[in-house]
Amino acid sequence: QVQLVESGGGLVQPGGSLKLSCAASGTIFSIYAMAWYRQGPGQQRDLVAAIAFDGRTDYADSVQGRFIISRDNTENRMHLQMNSLKPEDTAVYFCNAVANGGTFWGQGTQVTVSS
Repeated sequence: QVQLVESGGGLVQPGGSLKLSCAASGTIFSIYAMAWYRQGPGQQRDLVAAIAFDGRTDYADSVQGRFIISRDNTENRMHLQMNSLKPEDTAVYFCNAVANGGTFWGQGTQVTVSS
């Protein structure tokens, strides 16, 4: 089992920045990929960014060039640096981990971009 806890969400003005973090615990040695997803009001949950065990990254077109995903294996944390935020980035952001035991999710953290 893997437990994931997100932090760092909040209210930010358009053009601003936020950094989300995801702390992983449990059988973390079995994790081979992690990702951030988001779900806006009345919308489906969509992939934002992903990072593989070897460090390869992938981004949704809508955040390419603005968001940066990173992983700190020594502290068992994953981060999402979000820059140049737009109102359409408003959503609940979820941490995701794919491991030998299955797929695991955090509880989510709210990000609101508004003036």
